[in-house]
Amino acid sequence: MNRRTVPVLLALVLAAGLGSVALLPAARAQDATASAAPRPALAVTLTSPVAADWPRVIEAAGGLYAWQEAVIAAETGGLRVVDLAVDVGDLVVRGQELARLSQETVAAELAQEEAKVAQVRASLAEARANADRARTVKDRGAMSDQQSTQYLIAEEAAKANLAAAEAALAMQRIRQGQTRILAVDDGVVSARTATLGMVVQTGTELFRLVRQGRTEWRAEVTAEQLAQVRPGQAAELQLPGGETVTGTVRAAAPTLDANTRYALVYVDLRRDSPARPGMFARGLIRLGESQALSLPESAVVLRDGNTFVYALGPGDRVAQVKVETGRRAGGRVEILTGPPPDARVVERGGAFLNDGALVWVETLPPHGPPPPAAGEGGGARRRPAG
Repeated sequence: MNRRTVPVLLALVLAAGLGSVALLPAARAQDATASAAPRPALAVTLTSPVAADWPRVIEAAGGLYAWQEAVIAAETGGLRVVDLAVDVGDLVVRGQELARLSQETVAAELAQEEAKVAQVRASLAEARANADRARTVKDRGAMSDQQSTQYLIAEEAAKANLAAAEAALAMQRIRQGQTRILAVDDGVVSARTATLGMVVQTGTELFRLVRQGRTEWRAEVTAEQLAQVRPGQAAELQLPGGETVTGTVRAAAPTLDANTRYALVYVDLRRDSPARPGMFARGLIRLGESQALSLPESAVVLRDGNTFVYALGPGDRVAQVKVETGRRAGGRVEILTGPPPDARVVERGGAFLNDGALVWVETLPPHGPPPPAAGEGGGARRRPAG
């Protein structure tokens, strides 16, 4: 290398260094611009309201009761229970013997009344004979008018005595029949207070029956709901044991309770259902169907006592829209007021968004790979919204 070449090389190196120094501010400015670009707050998928026919229902709660309960009591008194034929839970039919009272005293009194009837009949026969003789000889003058009248009156008295004796005999026979305690209707024995050996009095309750085995649900509804209830509507309730029971509205109360401001709806349940009087159940009454716009429940956000959805706007930014919700079914919620039917709203994750937030519109499944961060891989790439 000669002395002339050295200055030339030094000049080239110096020029290259100055060029590198000049490029540093431009590179730093580009990095600063990339860092200042807004970053999406969340990767989201979009959905739109769907119109469909939804069932209209009334949710209610109430107790289960016997449709009607029959009280079976003793119709005679002073007698002892000598036999019990049924117990609680037994199915009975009308006229079936449930219990029997002692009949010794009643049988003796019945025999006494039968003897009285026979005695009175004999007296009547004698009185009738005397009266016939008096009527025969009345015009002949063989018997005084006073005597003849006495015989005729005696005949009428004997007839009255016989009628009274026969009535007493019939009463005694009725009392004898009352020693057999019979079911007044088909049903299920729900209570038994009769015990073997107890001496009953007239009116003593011995059994209770759930008439025809029918149980009803008495659902409590508001005045607004009551106006929508009609006989024949279907009902469905959940029993404490988890069983689902269906029924039919039989009637609705004409008035509301003055204290609770609720009215009762009487729902007949199937006789073979596991529902039992005394249970408490929640359920619903089906009113029919009507069209509804609905969104997934995950799209509706509850915040500060209000419900909102986040609708996608220009520039991939979301707008917070207040909505009014209605019915819920199958993981969806009815939207009464809010975004238009063609709006695209955030399907899930709205709780992490604010009004005007920038989002990444993701068409992959919600559990797909997250989008690249801004500034990585050549910057954020927006995927089609579909």
